[in-house]
Amino acid sequence: MRLGSGTFAACCVVIEVLGVALFLRGFFPVPVRSSSGTEHQAEPPAPEPSAGASSNWTKLPPPLFSKVVIVLIDALRDDFVFGSKGVKFMPYTTYLVEKGASHSFVAEAKPPTVTMPRIKALVTGSLPGFVDVIRNLNSPALLEDNVITQAKAAGKRMIFYGDDTWVKLFPKHFVEYDGTTSFFVSDYTEVDDNVTRHLDKVLKRGDWDVLILHYLGLDHIGHTSGPRSPLIGRKLSEMDGVLVKIHTALLAEERETLLPNLLVLCADHGMSETGGHGASSTEEVNTPLVFISSAFERKPGDIRYPKHVQQTDLAATLAVGLGLPIPKHSVGSLLFPIVEGKAMREQLRFLHLNAVQLSRLLQENVPSFKKEPGFQQFKVSERLHANWIRLYLEDSNSEVLVSLGTKVRRQYLDALRTLSLSLSRQVAHYDAYSMAVGTVVVLEVLVLLLLSIPQALSNKAELDVPLSSPVFSLLFYLTSLVLLALHVMVCTSAGRSCYFCSLSWLTAGAVMLLISALLCVVASALTKMFLDGKLLRKSPACSGSGWSELELLILLGTMGHVVSLGASSFIEEEHQTWYFLVNTLCLALCHQVYKNYFPGPDGGPQCHPYIADGCDCAAAALQGRKPAWDGAELGGIHESPASLATHPGNEKWVVLASPWLILACCRLLRPLNQTGVQWAHRPDLGHWLTSSDHKAELSVLAALSLVVLFALVQRRCSRASKIAMALGLLGVYCYRAALGNVLLPWRQGSKDISKGIVEARFVYVFVLGILFTGTRDLLKSQVTVADPAVRAAGLWELHSGLVLLAALLLRPHNLPVLALGLLIQMVMAKFIWKPLRHDAAEVTIMHYWFGQAFFYFQGNSNNVATVDVSAGFVGLGTYVEVPAVFLTAFATYTGPVLWASHLVNFLSSESSSGSALRRACFCYALICSLPVSAYLILVTTLRYHLFIWSVFSPKLLYEGMHLLITAAVCVFFTAMDQTNTKP
Repeated sequence: MRLGSGTFAACCVVIEVLGVALFLRGFFPVPVRSSSGTEHQAEPPAPEPSAGASSNWTKLPPPLFSKVVIVLIDALRDDFVFGSKGVKFMPYTTYLVEKGASHSFVAEAKPPTVTMPRIKALVTGSLPGFVDVIRNLNSPALLEDNVITQAKAAGKRMIFYGDDTWVKLFPKHFVEYDGTTSFFVSDYTEVDDNVTRHLDKVLKRGDWDVLILHYLGLDHIGHTSGPRSPLIGRKLSEMDGVLVKIHTALLAEERETLLPNLLVLCADHGMSETGGHGASSTEEVNTPLVFISSAFERKPGDIRYPKHVQQTDLAATLAVGLGLPIPKHSVGSLLFPIVEGKAMREQLRFLHLNAVQLSRLLQENVPSFKKEPGFQQFKVSERLHANWIRLYLEDSNSEVLVSLGTKVRRQYLDALRTLSLSLSRQVAHYDAYSMAVGTVVVLEVLVLLLLSIPQALSNKAELDVPLSSPVFSLLFYLTSLVLLALHVMVCTSAGRSCYFCSLSWLTAGAVMLLISALLCVVASALTKMFLDGKLLRKSPACSGSGWSELELLILLGTMGHVVSLGASSFIEEEHQTWYFLVNTLCLALCHQVYKNYFPGPDGGPQCHPYIADGCDCAAAALQGRKPAWDGAELGGIHESPASLATHPGNEKWVVLASPWLILACCRLLRPLNQTGVQWAHRPDLGHWLTSSDHKAELSVLAALSLVVLFALVQRRCSRASKIAMALGLLGVYCYRAALGNVLLPWRQGSKDISKGIVEARFVYVFVLGILFTGTRDLLKSQVTVADPAVRAAGLWELHSGLVLLAALLLRPHNLPVLALGLLIQMVMAKFIWKPLRHDAAEVTIMHYWFGQAFFYFQGNSNNVATVDVSAGFVGLGTYVEVPAVFLTAFATYTGPVLWASHLVNFLSSESSSGSALRRACFCYALICSLPVSAYLILVTTLRYHLFIWSVFSPKLLYEGMHLLITAAVCVFFTAMDQTNTKP
């Protein structure tokens, strides 16, 4: 079976996407939970340690509080409450923390620091998996044992207002609720007003036991403006006023109740220095946790400093406060200051219940639990507790009783701390079989791509895939039988749950047949290579030229990047790797330009590395004859590079200066956005531009960037597209002005009229119009007339539409990234790739390198926190899932997408050979498959690494997303190749 290398590569990448998806499903398994009936089945509480024949306390202790109000402020950092901003903008809360009846803590949230996993941690006390980053977009009902479900079972009446994630997690638990979407980040006023407007009515009523308020405005301000925005202070003042209202109402109601009320101020996660969240920086994981109640009265001079605790400790504390069982899967420990005002027997009872729950969880997850220090400490505590009970019932000496009780309490607290730490460190139960199957699929594809290089990069760019030979058929049948038998053995013998085994036999069998087919193709390719090697040894041919310096750089740079993924520091600071590679590439291109354009020692031009038999073409070029270059070298036939004599006027000096110009552009972009982990907190040019004091400078820079964009893009557009592009870029500036990011000379004041929705939709009209024009030209070139000029015009229209969309979605301080990116593309195409006669493979890899570098130039990193969620809501009045996800993904991967789009344009316009696009597609698929395949092996090996969840797992998600984009690019390459080769 004969296939073009582009079609072959596209099929390989699609198969690889399936393999990576299966691996991710095994690496990020959805926690196995029982059904609702068995999961929340009431169990009798652990009895008090027996002091003889039986225990005197076998029931749960009564509730400590009458009503509980939980105020969760999304993205509230600890320094917003306990730092200088808290003193300035939250004076009432600061007073309660420093002098009032309260207990304050700094609660550490584990990554991923996104809303849905953090809510689960707060109410269940367990540690959600990293896959919840993806599931955060559409939260399913929570079936795991939790405080909310226990409260409903106990007859507690609960009311909720705020983030509708709670409503999705608990669809039938609240007697009254009003949910607001958490993803429409452009709104930071109405989303909180919808919560506060219910307060006056609810606080006057007495028909509820638990009130939960989830405020989203602070998080939205962080996403759109960052933590240094002046809007932060106003929002904190608004939240302080809400706390005043709630606390005053609770204190007034306590006069009519026997038990005190409790007000809890907490956050799901913090906020990074860029305004995002999702990673593990200090600003993202440290959140305030404040318990306010009249039961916590302090004496004069009693200074309480916020202690560091775990966010998972809240579930156990709330359960004790409400008189509920502690959730079964909670790894948190009771916050003892909440109960230290109770009698000693009650204190020990609370601690014992928590210790019993943690010890049971340890027994279920650790086979050798008896050897664990925490379990041994618990047993010692239980024995001491039994002795204390005996003395207590005998009414022994009070001093001895207090001394022993203090010792038991200290022993329990040590045991709780050790048990909680041991359970928190327990690694996830990986689905090893699904991971192994996915890895095998990906590695088979990679080996097949590597073995296909000689044929795929040949002049015809075609491969002969042996799918119909008898030997292949026999080997395929035998391999399929072996793999199916192995699958049956694994799935019948494995007692643990496995996703791949849970699939239907038809689906699992299809995957096994796919693995067998890939294995047979690999074996056939190896056999053919071995036979070809023998033939070469019998009749050796003339050896070709050696590796050029540029080829060595590309090879070593690509392999060096793959190897660097084995270190967590290199993953955190991967942008440094790509900055180094593109800078080195510029220097290598500069050397190549000078080497090929300046005459050698004998007065003639130096030989191009591709020319093995002399420099006749270069000599002809020096004599003034224009070399014939119709793009054939992009299909695999190398020709001599042009000399300075072929460039008229001052253009030759531009050619010599072009590598230095590109190098200067890259250097200018580096200080624009600090990224990574080590230096992300340091101020950069982007922070300086986005501050309110430099709005004029940002306005000038944004306007200038938009002008440069128009000048670079319009040169190959039709007249209608030029007009649409000009109006669209003007609309981009007006959109940012409507949001208050930049200034308009003709507008006085900064009052927002439309919040940018009208202006953004105005731009979308022109984006769709330009994309429609490009699609029409492509269809016209394929259906009606096979005109390469029409096809090239259509491709450039599509590229222009993507540029306009990127200009709308990117933050205004990132518009120079887009403008300088297009400038580098123009300079490389006109003064590097054309004169130096680079082939399709080299051009493709250079596009890939620059695409990766520009991914980081725009401020991205391998942390989830740098994803600009606000880009997904540009022009949307409400949250619409599909457009929001698409726009967020496009804004995140603007660099790689635009460089891939330019690659298609360059090869389609400059090459008359149909093999160029095929070769480019194959190279693009290969260079993207190398890091993905290596990273799967790496993550499997390091799955017990200390930084597996904070560093390696986010990078794994980024690699999976990048491979998905690669698959789309390869499919588009293949479609363009079919159009290009149409007779």
